[in-house]
Amino acid sequence: MSYVITIDGPAGAGKSSVAKAVARELGINYLDTGAIYRAIALILYESEVRAVDDYIMREALSKIKIELRGKEVLVNDFDVTGEIRTPMVDELASMYSAVPSVRKALLSLQKEQEKHGSIVAEGRDVGSVVFPEAMAKFFLTASPEARAKRRYTERIAKGKPADYGEILKAIIERDKNDSTREVSPLTIPEGAIFVDTSDMTEDEAVKFILCKVREKLPDETE
Repeated sequence: MSYVITIDGPAGAGKSSVAKAVARELGINYLDTGAIYRAIALILYESEVRAVDDYIMREALSKIKIELRGKEVLVNDFDVTGEIRTPMVDELASMYSAVPSVRKALLSLQKEQEKHGSIVAEGRDVGSVVFPEAMAKFFLTASPEARAKRRYTERIAKGKPADYGEILKAIIERDKNDSTREVSPLTIPEGAIFVDTSDMTEDEAVKFILCKVREKLPDETE
Protein backbone atom coordinates (compact mmCIF):
# COMPACT_ATOMS: atom_id res chain seq x y z
CA MET A 1 0.00 0.00 0.00
CA SER A 2 1.38 3.42 -0.93
CA TYR A 3 0.80 6.48 1.21
CA VAL A 4 1.57 10.20 1.36
CA ILE A 5 3.05 12.27 4.18
CA THR A 6 2.92 16.05 3.84
CA ILE A 7 5.06 18.65 5.60
CA ASP A 8 3.96 22.26 5.11
CA GLY A 9 5.38 25.39 6.65
CA PRO A 10 6.92 28.81 6.04
CA ALA A 11 10.27 29.60 4.42
CA GLY A 12 13.31 28.59 6.44
CA ALA A 13 11.45 26.21 8.76
CA GLY A 14 13.69 23.30 7.82
CA LYS A 15 11.04 21.43 5.85
CA SER A 16 13.41 20.16 3.17
CA SER A 17 16.03 18.64 5.45
CA VAL A 18 13.41 17.14 7.77
CA ALA A 19 11.35 15.74 4.88
CA LYS A 20 14.45 14.20 3.27
CA ALA A 21 15.42 12.55 6.56
CA VAL A 22 11.91 11.20 7.14
CA ALA A 23 11.75 9.82 3.60
CA ARG A 24 15.18 8.23 4.02
CA GLU A 25 14.25 6.58 7.32
CA LEU A 26 11.02 5.19 5.86
CA GLY A 27 12.65 4.16 2.58
CA ILE A 28 10.20 6.12 0.43
CA ASN A 29 10.39 8.92 -2.15
CA TYR A 30 10.90 12.60 -1.36
CA LEU A 31 9.04 15.31 -3.29
CA ASP A 32 10.56 18.79 -3.10
CA THR A 33 7.70 20.98 -4.35
CA GLY A 34 9.68 24.10 -3.50
CA ALA A 35 12.34 23.15 -6.04
CA ILE A 36 9.66 22.89 -8.72
CA TYR A 37 8.38 26.39 -8.00
CA ARG A 38 11.89 27.81 -7.80
CA ALA A 39 12.76 26.28 -11.17
CA ILE A 40 9.61 27.64 -12.80
CA ALA A 41 10.16 31.09 -11.30
CA LEU A 42 13.77 31.20 -12.49
CA ILE A 43 12.99 30.21 -16.09
CA LEU A 44 10.05 32.61 -16.34
CA TYR A 45 12.12 35.46 -14.96
CA GLU A 46 15.01 34.76 -17.30
CA SER A 47 12.53 34.58 -20.19
CA GLU A 48 11.26 38.04 -19.16
CA VAL A 49 7.74 36.76 -18.51
CA ARG A 50 6.02 38.96 -15.95
CA ALA A 51 4.30 37.48 -12.89
CA VAL A 52 0.86 38.23 -14.34
CA ASP A 53 -1.85 35.70 -15.18
CA ASP A 54 -2.21 36.45 -18.88
CA TYR A 55 -1.87 34.78 -22.28
CA ILE A 56 1.90 35.25 -22.38
CA MET A 57 2.30 33.54 -19.00
CA ARG A 58 0.07 30.59 -19.94
CA GLU A 59 1.84 30.22 -23.30
CA ALA A 60 5.25 30.20 -21.61
CA LEU A 61 4.12 27.61 -19.07
CA SER A 62 2.87 25.29 -21.81
CA LYS A 63 6.43 25.09 -23.18
CA ILE A 64 8.17 24.30 -19.89
CA LYS A 65 9.02 20.73 -18.93
CA ILE A 66 10.26 19.98 -15.43
CA GLU A 67 11.88 16.75 -14.33
CA LEU A 68 13.05 15.77 -10.85
CA ARG A 69 15.93 13.33 -11.30
CA GLY A 70 17.23 12.36 -7.87
CA LYS A 71 18.74 15.53 -6.44
CA GLU A 72 18.78 17.21 -9.84
CA VAL A 73 16.13 19.62 -11.11
CA LEU A 74 15.91 19.92 -14.88
CA VAL A 75 13.96 22.51 -16.85
CA ASN A 76 13.62 21.62 -20.53
CA ASP A 77 16.51 19.16 -20.01
CA PHE A 78 18.77 21.90 -18.56
CA ASP A 79 20.10 21.34 -15.04
CA VAL A 80 19.20 24.31 -12.81
CA THR A 81 19.89 22.59 -9.48
CA GLY A 82 22.68 24.95 -8.51
CA GLU A 83 20.89 28.10 -9.65
CA ILE A 84 17.64 27.83 -7.72
CA ARG A 85 19.04 28.00 -4.17
CA THR A 86 19.71 31.74 -3.92
CA PRO A 87 18.03 34.63 -2.05
CA MET A 88 16.96 36.12 -5.38
CA VAL A 89 15.17 32.95 -6.44
CA ASP A 90 13.54 32.81 -2.97
CA GLU A 91 11.85 36.11 -3.77
CA LEU A 92 11.02 35.11 -7.35
CA ALA A 93 9.40 31.87 -6.20
CA SER A 94 7.17 33.75 -3.77
CA MET A 95 6.17 36.23 -6.47
CA TYR A 96 5.48 33.74 -9.27
CA SER A 97 3.81 31.15 -7.03
CA ALA A 98 1.04 33.67 -6.33
CA VAL A 99 0.02 33.56 -10.02
CA PRO A 100 -2.99 31.20 -10.47
CA SER A 101 -1.83 29.80 -13.82
CA VAL A 102 1.55 28.87 -12.33
CA ARG A 103 0.00 26.94 -9.46
CA LYS A 104 -2.50 25.25 -11.78
CA ALA A 105 0.22 24.16 -14.20
CA LEU A 106 2.28 22.57 -11.45
CA LEU A 107 -0.54 20.97 -9.46
CA SER A 108 -0.90 18.00 -11.81
CA LEU A 109 2.87 17.49 -11.94
CA GLN A 110 2.99 17.21 -8.17
CA LYS A 111 0.00 14.86 -7.97
CA GLU A 112 1.56 12.55 -10.57
CA GLN A 113 4.45 11.79 -8.23
CA GLU A 114 2.14 9.60 -6.14
CA LYS A 115 2.08 7.08 -9.00
CA HIS A 116 5.68 6.20 -8.25
CA GLY A 117 4.98 4.96 -4.72
CA SER A 118 4.82 6.37 -1.20
CA ILE A 119 6.17 9.88 -0.78
CA VAL A 120 7.04 12.58 1.70
CA ALA A 121 5.98 15.88 0.10
CA GLU A 122 7.00 19.25 1.50
CA GLY A 123 5.89 22.70 0.52
CA ARG A 124 3.37 25.39 1.40
CA ASP A 125 0.11 23.84 0.25
CA VAL A 126 0.84 20.13 -0.12
CA GLY A 127 -1.39 19.15 2.79
CA SER A 128 -4.17 21.60 2.01
CA VAL A 129 -4.31 21.55 -1.81
CA VAL A 130 -2.04 18.98 -3.46
CA PHE A 131 -2.58 15.98 -1.17
CA PRO A 132 -5.51 16.86 1.12
CA GLU A 133 -6.18 13.16 1.76
CA ALA A 134 -2.61 12.41 2.89
CA MET A 135 -2.23 9.71 5.52
CA ALA A 136 -0.27 12.03 7.81
CA LYS A 137 0.03 15.81 7.64
CA PHE A 138 2.37 18.14 9.52
CA PHE A 139 2.86 21.90 9.74
CA LEU A 140 6.50 22.63 10.55
CA THR A 141 7.38 26.13 11.71
CA ALA A 142 9.69 28.19 13.92
CA SER A 143 9.95 31.82 14.94
CA PRO A 144 11.20 34.22 12.23
CA GLU A 145 14.31 34.84 14.32
CA ALA A 146 15.12 31.13 14.62
CA ARG A 147 14.61 30.61 10.89
CA ALA A 148 16.76 33.62 10.01
CA LYS A 149 19.55 32.37 12.28
CA ARG A 150 19.48 28.96 10.56
CA ARG A 151 19.61 30.50 7.09
CA TYR A 152 22.45 32.78 8.19
CA THR A 153 24.44 29.87 9.65
CA GLU A 154 23.89 27.74 6.54
CA ARG A 155 25.18 30.46 4.20
CA ILE A 156 28.20 31.22 6.35
CA ALA A 157 29.04 27.50 6.49
CA LYS A 158 28.94 27.40 2.68
CA GLY A 159 31.25 30.40 2.46
CA LYS A 160 28.52 32.64 1.06
CA PRO A 161 27.95 36.28 2.09
CA ALA A 162 25.18 36.65 4.65
CA ASP A 163 23.53 39.46 6.61
CA TYR A 164 21.28 38.33 9.47
CA GLY A 165 19.18 41.50 9.39
CA GLU A 166 18.52 41.21 5.67
CA ILE A 167 17.68 37.51 5.97
CA LEU A 168 15.22 38.19 8.80
CA LYS A 169 13.59 40.99 6.82
CA ALA A 170 13.24 38.73 3.77
CA ILE A 171 11.68 35.92 5.82
CA ILE A 172 9.11 38.23 7.41
CA GLU A 173 8.21 39.62 3.98
CA ARG A 174 8.00 36.11 2.50
CA ASP A 175 5.68 35.03 5.33
CA LYS A 176 3.41 37.97 4.63
CA ASN A 177 3.30 37.29 0.88
CA ASP A 178 2.70 33.56 1.27
CA SER A 179 -0.02 33.99 3.88
CA THR A 180 -1.99 36.73 2.11
CA ARG A 181 -1.90 35.62 -1.54
CA GLU A 182 -5.30 34.91 -3.07
CA VAL A 183 -4.46 31.45 -4.45
CA SER A 184 -3.50 28.63 -2.05
CA PRO A 185 -2.23 30.85 0.79
CA LEU A 186 0.08 29.33 3.39
CA THR A 187 -2.15 27.83 6.05
CA ILE A 188 -2.22 24.97 8.53
CA PRO A 189 -3.90 22.06 6.67
CA GLU A 190 -6.96 20.50 8.25
CA GLY A 191 -5.87 17.62 10.46
CA ALA A 192 -2.18 18.58 10.38
CA ILE A 193 0.01 18.19 13.45
CA PHE A 194 1.63 21.51 14.42
CA VAL A 195 5.38 21.25 15.07
CA ASP A 196 7.27 24.30 16.38
CA THR A 197 10.99 23.65 15.92
CA SER A 198 12.24 26.95 17.39
CA ASP A 199 13.86 25.03 20.26
CA MET A 200 14.21 21.66 18.55
CA THR A 201 17.13 20.15 16.69
CA GLU A 202 16.58 18.64 13.25
CA ASP A 203 17.00 15.14 14.69
CA GLU A 204 14.35 15.83 17.33
CA ALA A 205 11.90 17.06 14.69
CA VAL A 206 12.55 13.99 12.53
CA LYS A 207 12.08 11.59 15.44
CA PHE A 208 8.84 13.30 16.46
CA ILE A 209 7.38 13.06 12.95
CA LEU A 210 8.51 9.45 12.49
CA CYS A 211 6.84 8.51 15.78
CA LYS A 212 3.53 10.06 14.67
CA VAL A 213 3.74 8.48 11.21
CA ARG A 214 4.45 5.00 12.53
CA GLU A 215 1.39 5.25 14.74
CA LYS A 216 -0.67 5.53 11.55
CA LEU A 217 1.11 2.93 9.44
CA PRO A 218 -0.69 -0.41 8.98
CA ASP A 219 1.39 -3.37 10.16
CA GLU A 220 2.11 -4.56 6.64
CA THR A 221 3.75 -1.27 5.62
CA GLU A 222 6.03 -0.91 8.64
